[in-house]
Amino acid sequence: MTDDGIRLLAAALAVLPLFGVALALGKIFADWISSVARNPGAGEAVQPVGLLGFALTEAIALFALIISFIILFVG
Repeated sequence: MTDDGIRLLAAALAVLPLFGVALALGKIFADWISSVARNPGAGEAVQPVGLLGFALTEAIALFALIISFIILFVG
């Protein structure tokens, strides 16, 4: 296998956490909508926690993409 092939394989493996991020974001928003639907008065209390969970989960996706781009274009 050539160096380019190994680099492409490593970049593809670095993007694998995005599947987990997609599942986590779906779970976060499904639970958020479910909790607000059950108790609309708690919407203001649940919103900051949901947005924080979204931001932290999305940060993992951005880190994975940055690592993948570094592997592809810097190496």
